[in-house]
Amino acid sequence: MSVARAERLVNLVLCLLSTRQYLPAERIRAIVAGYTDAPTDEAFYRMFERDKNELRDLGIPLEFGRTRAVDAEDGYRIARRDYELGDIDLEPDEAAAVALAVRLWDSPELTGAAAGALLKLRAAGVDVDQGVPAVVEPKVRTTEPAFAPLLAAVQAGRAVRFDYRRPSPAELRTRTLEPWGVVSWRGRWYVVGHDRDRDAPRCFRLSRIVGEVTAFGPTGVVARPPEVDLLEFVSASTGEPPDTTTARLWVARQRAAGLRRRARVVGERTLDDVPGDVIELDLFHPDSAASWIAGYGEDAVVLEPEVLRKSVQERLLAAVGGVEARR
Repeated sequence: MSVARAERLVNLVLCLLSTRQYLPAERIRAIVAGYTDAPTDEAFYRMFERDKNELRDLGIPLEFGRTRAVDAEDGYRIARRDYELGDIDLEPDEAAAVALAVRLWDSPELTGAAAGALLKLRAAGVDVDQGVPAVVEPKVRTTEPAFAPLLAAVQAGRAVRFDYRRPSPAELRTRTLEPWGVVSWRGRWYVVGHDRDRDAPRCFRLSRIVGEVTAFGPTGVVARPPEVDLLEFVSASTGEPPDTTTARLWVARQRAAGLRRRARVVGERTLDDVPGDVIELDLFHPDSAASWIAGYGEDAVVLEPEVLRKSVQERLLAAVGGVEARR
């Protein structure tokens, strides 16, 4: 938001808070600095409509009506009883929990909301101290690209569609889901909802979602059933032991030392005229290992399993696309 628009919105709020009467649009145009710069009536009304929508999005209760029945036109005001924040009393342990929650998130999608909540509490006189050192520094990281669009779809109550990679059997399918929520379970992120393809509740691991998540349909039509506990559902659905996969890779001669330390050499092979070794590596979390392997670039090539090979290729192609986009 530009500085000029921000100042105009502040002036508009102050104007509508300082009056008990409903002010017509033309009266607001004459009082609030910034509206007088509009070259035409049409430009003013477009600007005023955008500002009203902005105030409503910020949660400011804008009233519309007439002060007297004989008034010629409707006007606007902000009632102080609805605008002012009530007293907030938090016990010291509750305030400490709020500060810890703000420090917990390490995601741009949620950091802004947490910081905004903290600012509002401090403005209300609640002492929330973030400077107290914690014994454990918690972080909830949300590096999966699918996290932001899925969270937005949950908040908007919209259905989504995405491609999902199953590890066994190795296949890629398109899923259509009515998302109820996004939760973290044992260090992994899952989306829970009603799978339209199976006509049943399902959960999907975000790290196995390939490509973009597309939201579609009207807003406000998808909601979590009140009897469903998302964490309990994920826990029950993923009760099996962690995935364990033996991967076979080619690594360039005297390169990829990090992979070699955890692997055993089972042979030699020349790949594209480059000498190297064939290694076997036991992976307990194949999905997260794909990013690790991709970090070695051309020095490491997954030979099998096929699903891991494709996962590494997807990450490498995404990295190349990012470099091309910045040029």
